[in-house]
Amino acid sequence: MKNVYLDHAATSPVHPEVVEVMIPYLTEHFGNPSSIHQYGRRTRKVLDDARTAIAASIGASRNEIIFTSGGTESDNLAILGVASALEEKGKHVITTAVEHHAVLHTFHELEKRGFDVTYLPVDENGRISLEELNRELRDDTILVSIMYCNNETGTMQDIEEIGLLLKEKDIPFHTDAVQAYGLISIDVKEVNIDLMSASGHKINSPKGTGFLYVKEGVPFLPQGFGGEQERKRRAGTENVAGIAGLHKAAVLAQNDRDERYTQYVNFRETMKKLWNDEDVPFLENGSQEYYLPHILNVSFPGVKTEVLLVNLDLAGIAASSGSACTAGSLEPSHVLTAMFGEDERTKSSVRFSFGYANTIQDIEYAAMETAKIVKRLTK
Repeated sequence: MKNVYLDHAATSPVHPEVVEVMIPYLTEHFGNPSSIHQYGRRTRKVLDDARTAIAASIGASRNEIIFTSGGTESDNLAILGVASALEEKGKHVITTAVEHHAVLHTFHELEKRGFDVTYLPVDENGRISLEELNRELRDDTILVSIMYCNNETGTMQDIEEIGLLLKEKDIPFHTDAVQAYGLISIDVKEVNIDLMSASGHKINSPKGTGFLYVKEGVPFLPQGFGGEQERKRRAGTENVAGIAGLHKAAVLAQNDRDERYTQYVNFRETMKKLWNDEDVPFLENGSQEYYLPHILNVSFPGVKTEVLLVNLDLAGIAASSGSACTAGSLEPSHVLTAMFGEDERTKSSVRFSFGYANTIQDIEYAAMETAKIVKRLTK
């Protein structure tokens, strides 16, 4: 039986070159980067070089990068950091109904603290209305957080237009770019992003690595306390080996970004063509115009998600029903529910997501096995 991993939106394998770069900082170079002696200076240089490279990859300056443990911490830190800094100015904040739970649950926490939260709805493509966003903005709105690319459907929001609108209103704009960073070109200054979250384990770096971009001058208060690391914005000794890996992964992602983008478009079109050739009915969930190609979310009418995933696993194919952070839940995806309401397609959806080491042969095998399973289950 062939094993095919198609759940890269949940996590990705660590690239061998990333592992190689990390090893010296797990064995030989162990110094604390806050120490002033040679052991500390050596590891401090690792952080400095990584910060400079990662800042350059998004058009930022090095002092605007905060290293974190990943996307969830970056989202939490961005939202709570700005909200706590500006709560005297106002307590109205805006997000969308389809955010990752790292964002949604942080806004739920703000509600408990007395903030007024607006959750923007989305259309059947998973996109918000710019007009509706503009209508919801108030004099006491202090933060808007809208994800770059949805982790379940791959749908992209119009980040540039949102950024321009919020710049005109002088309202800080945060975006969760966990699924977008490393796959498309992002210039935070060009599209007027004030805060941006990214995660290492989506780009073949180890779990427990990530960063938060905070534009210089954006009001921001730290949410953890201890030492003076990360310019007093995120206390705690930095994960030197992980950051070295994150640096390498970011460089690798930039080097073959366009090639991977084209490859993933081919993967998704191949899957859909084979299903059509096999006369397997399916519905594509998400925008077919504004999307990133590494995520393909489809519903197979008449087939329950859980049953399909179990059968795919038995065939050696790893896929998912959506965010890994809600694995085990029997409730339909909050993203698809926001898009389609109580439609049955929310209960028959599966997410295939592509990444490092996948081949066209993997995709063809997965598509054909999926077709066989769906046919068997719908007899």
